Amino acid sequence: MNRTYTNDRSARARNGSADAGRGGSRFGSQAQPRSGGPARSGGYGRRPAAAQGEFALPRTITPALPAVEAFADLDMPQQLLAELGRQGVTVPFPIQGATLPNSLAGRDVLGRGRTGSGKTLAFGLALLARTAGQRAEPRRPLGLILVPTRELAQQVTDALTPYARSVRLRLATVVGGMSIGRQAGALRTGSEIVVATPGRLKDLIDRGDCRLDEVGITVLDEADQMADMGFMPQVTALLDQVRPEGQRMLFSATLDRNVDLLVRRYLTDPVVHSVDPSAGAVTTMEHHVLHVHGADKHAATTEIAARDGRVIMFLDTKHAVDRLTQDLLDSGVRAAALHGGKSQPQRTRTLAQFKTGHVTVLVATNVAARGIHVDDLDLVVNVDPPTDHKDYLHRGGRTARAGRSGSVVTLVTPNQRRGMVRLMSDAGIRPQTTQVRSGDEALSRITGAQAPSGIPVVITAPVAERPRRSASSRGRRRPSSTPRRAPVNRPVLDAAA
Repeated sequence: MNRTYTNDRSARARNGSADAGRGGSRFGSQAQPRSGGPARSGGYGRRPAAAQGEFALPRTITPALPAVEAFADLDMPQQLLAELGRQGVTVPFPIQGATLPNSLAGRDVLGRGRTGSGKTLAFGLALLARTAGQRAEPRRPLGLILVPTRELAQQVTDALTPYARSVRLRLATVVGGMSIGRQAGALRTGSEIVVATPGRLKDLIDRGDCRLDEVGITVLDEADQMADMGFMPQVTALLDQVRPEGQRMLFSATLDRNVDLLVRRYLTDPVVHSVDPSAGAVTTMEHHVLHVHGADKHAATTEIAARDGRVIMFLDTKHAVDRLTQDLLDSGVRAAALHGGKSQPQRTRTLAQFKTGHVTVLVATNVAARGIHVDDLDLVVNVDPPTDHKDYLHRGGRTARAGRSGSVVTLVTPNQRRGMVRLMSDAGIRPQTTQVRSGDEALSRITGAQAPSGIPVVITAPVAERPRRSASSRGRRRPSSTPRRAPVNRPVLDAAA
């Protein structure tokens, strides 16, 4: 599966020179302030840049290869295809099916997709497939994935590790806040792929523990956040060190002027794919932080859950999810639990019930939240505030989809306030903050909260027609709806126990 890099970068050098000559008028006012001052403080100061609007997508000169509907249709090593099957990944997400044929052929890619759209495998499979069979020299990786945060770096590493092992490629994670000596050791022994945050990678390069001159494939994941956090000077400095004729893939949730600079300077004739417009997540989503007292939090949560209309509520642990779900059922709220401890049939059924309105409250953990897509959902509640802004964006991305409106509400107790301020700053969000108590008019106005009936409810299995529709949409994951039929008085929670 070794491939030669087919992209012609001579045009990039010419374009780069031309851009340098006219960069003062287009980029000078933005680039100059970013080159000085502390990276992070500068990043938060540039949040209004997104309000300037998204740039016009570059026009692809070479026609893109058509999308595929199955991983088996892709030119990938058999080991990767087998690992996809073992991981239960059977059908490509749209961004994967559209970009992989082109990225596997060596094309540059510009992909826009909101959180949970399948971007990690979209770039990861191409990177691993094109690197398979090669061996890196000490301190000289062959592929690079740049991400803005340590948490995202670990998430990417975890997602790609089984696939990298299947083709005998070594991954190294290079992030701040962890032992730089251990990371340097991993690079010295040789790692084909490096997943890194810009600051720590720069530190290792300055120490002589890493060189990028053999990097033939470079990925920028969450490029908009790297720009927002002030990493643009570091990112461009790193991109200037990789092989100029190599392949570049840039994935971003939004495409503002900062990302425009990266696209025009480093991508050549890219294949462009957008899963859905990102503006809806910015312009039609309200963010509320509700300050509550610890003793009153459960009552406020229950009243929000009893609202008219559906809501997703996120908590940190599976135990907390199950406990809240049972409390809501006992209070008269039609709730169901969704987390990693549930089997796939249970999760599929629960989600189908939520989509049809048979269940009005979905109580979920972070792990279960990443693949949830529900139309017309107007409220997400963080019962437990997330510890990382990426998790906040993943959770919030369940509402205000496709330009529709929605709200993200986070319940914050006094000891959580400082951390929440920091998280919102990291995410580039200015929420509306309100002090509330259960029964308050403000709580009802913001969330639609109301007193629950107090009459315990039992969630029964849906009628046969609903599972048949769900099975059809899921394809071959559920060959028959017959096993889903149950007596109308059989509780779903009992069936899932």
